[in-house]
Amino acid sequence: MSRLEGDVQATVATFSASTRSGTVLLDDGRSLSFDAQAFSKSSLRMLRLGQRVVLRVVDGRVVAINHIALPLD
Repeated sequence: MSRLEGDVQATVATFSASTRSGTVLLDDGRSLSFDAQAFSKSSLRMLRLGQRVVLRVVDGRVVAINHIALPLD
Protein backbone atom coordinates (compact mmCIF):
# COMPACT_ATOMS: atom_id res chain seq x y z
CA MET A 1 0.00 0.00 0.00
CA SER A 2 1.32 3.46 -0.84
CA ARG A 3 2.23 6.01 1.79
CA LEU A 4 -0.67 8.32 2.66
CA GLU A 5 -0.30 12.04 1.86
CA GLY A 6 -2.58 15.07 1.96
CA ASP A 7 -5.82 15.92 3.72
CA VAL A 8 -8.10 13.00 4.63
CA GLN A 9 -11.09 12.28 6.83
CA ALA A 10 -11.03 9.76 9.65
CA THR A 11 -12.79 8.64 12.82
CA VAL A 12 -11.28 9.07 16.30
CA ALA A 13 -10.46 5.64 17.76
CA THR A 14 -8.59 6.72 20.90
CA PHE A 15 -7.75 10.02 22.60
CA SER A 16 -5.88 10.78 25.81
CA ALA A 17 -6.66 14.18 27.28
CA SER A 18 -3.53 13.97 29.45
CA THR A 19 -1.11 13.39 26.56
CA ARG A 20 -3.30 15.09 23.92
CA SER A 21 -2.53 12.25 21.52
CA GLY A 22 -4.42 9.32 20.08
CA THR A 23 -5.30 7.27 17.02
CA VAL A 24 -7.73 7.58 14.15
CA LEU A 25 -9.19 5.04 11.75
CA LEU A 26 -9.20 5.89 8.09
CA ASP A 27 -12.18 4.87 5.97
CA ASP A 28 -10.08 2.06 4.43
CA GLY A 29 -9.48 0.58 7.90
CA ARG A 30 -5.90 1.76 8.39
CA SER A 31 -4.97 3.22 11.76
CA LEU A 32 -2.82 6.33 12.22
CA SER A 33 -1.45 7.87 15.40
CA PHE A 34 -1.32 11.58 16.12
CA ASP A 35 0.71 13.37 18.74
CA ALA A 36 0.17 16.46 20.89
CA GLN A 37 1.91 18.64 18.33
CA ALA A 38 -0.64 17.70 15.64
CA PHE A 39 -3.53 18.16 18.09
CA SER A 40 -2.26 21.59 19.15
CA LYS A 41 -2.83 22.85 15.58
CA SER A 42 -6.58 22.53 16.18
CA SER A 43 -8.81 24.86 18.15
CA LEU A 44 -10.21 21.89 20.07
CA ARG A 45 -9.83 21.07 23.75
CA MET A 46 -10.67 17.38 23.37
CA LEU A 47 -11.85 14.69 20.97
CA ARG A 48 -14.49 12.05 21.59
CA LEU A 49 -14.42 8.48 20.36
CA GLY A 50 -16.26 8.08 17.07
CA GLN A 51 -15.90 11.78 16.18
CA ARG A 52 -15.19 12.52 12.51
CA VAL A 53 -12.08 14.58 11.93
CA VAL A 54 -9.99 15.89 9.08
CA LEU A 55 -6.25 15.46 9.21
CA ARG A 56 -3.21 16.46 7.21
CA VAL A 57 -0.69 13.72 6.57
CA VAL A 58 2.88 14.44 5.42
CA ASP A 59 5.35 11.60 4.81
CA GLY A 60 2.90 9.17 6.46
CA ARG A 61 2.72 11.24 9.68
CA VAL A 62 -0.29 13.21 10.98
CA VAL A 63 0.85 16.83 11.27
CA ALA A 64 -2.56 18.47 11.92
CA ILE A 65 -6.00 17.32 13.03
CA ASN A 66 -9.28 19.18 13.48
CA HIS A 67 -13.06 18.75 13.65
CA ILE A 68 -14.43 17.87 10.24
CA ALA A 69 -16.35 21.17 9.96
CA LEU A 70 -13.29 23.32 10.81
CA PRO A 71 -10.30 24.19 8.61
CA LEU A 72 -6.85 22.69 9.16
CA ASP A 73 -5.08 26.00 8.59
